[in-house]
Amino acid sequence: MPLAGKGMLLTSMDIDAADEADFNRWYDQEHLEERVAIEGFLEARRYVAHKASPKYLCLYSTADFEVLDRPAYRTKLADPTDWSVKTMARFKNMIRAVARITISRGTGRGAMLGVVRLRPQAAERSALRAALKHQLDPGDRTGIISMHLLESDAALSKPIAGNPGASEPGAGDWYVLIEGTDIAAIEAAIAACTAALKSPVVATGVYRLMWDLAKSDISAA
Repeated sequence: MPLAGKGMLLTSMDIDAADEADFNRWYDQEHLEERVAIEGFLEARRYVAHKASPKYLCLYSTADFEVLDRPAYRTKLADPTDWSVKTMARFKNMIRAVARITISRGTGRGAMLGVVRLRPQAAERSALRAALKHQLDPGDRTGIISMHLLESDAALSKPIAGNPGASEPGAGDWYVLIEGTDIAAIEAAIAACTAALKSPVVATGVYRLMWDLAKSDISAA
């Protein structure tokens, strides 16, 4: 499938303009490489909003879903750098989804990313997954490269900070990712998806790729 691995960590957040330069330096000079270096992590991709909220989004691909609950990752979470502590304290409107990649169709990845956030009820998940298997097919759509479904694990997707036992209604949300080369094509695909699914849709947005980092990039450095 076009996505690397079978697990994914999706994070998204806003940051105050006064802190944005340092936030971007942290991501670009420390955080992405630190995360990709973890055993089982394969790559990371950073995005900035074209028309979306929160403003920043990052996708971390892992060899399998279980990587995101293993000691190598848990140890890093429990022992952040000073720069990480300072930067993460500034996050606003934080989203953190630890997910399985259950659908991934297409032949590559695009520089533009459409996101559809879904909140299915337990009873409708099987039917929704079946509908999405039909819906998420790039086929011969001009400007669409690949389409994917991420299904978050509600227990693992809770925020790192704060009360770990607190209720988090969005922790089990699903995310449709639509990758392409053309914004209009992605927006049309988002519209088609939301029209077909209706009630479970929480939010949609379009992001632009900033840069990506693969494990092989670190190994070759």
